[in-house]
Amino acid sequence: MSAKGGAVTAGVSMGMALAMILSFQLNHSILWAIVHGIISWFYVIHRALKGNY
Repeated sequence: MSAKGGAVTAGVSMGMALAMILSFQLNHSILWAIVHGIISWFYVIHRALKGNY
């Protein structure tokens, strides 16, 4: 695995973890934290397809 691939994987994992932590802090619900972690992937895909970031 290249260094770039490792950095991308770490960034994706960190972003998902951050979304889940913030969601749990706001809602105090593990279920909502999991949902927001999964939904964060849809946002990333949307931004990648839209391309104007």
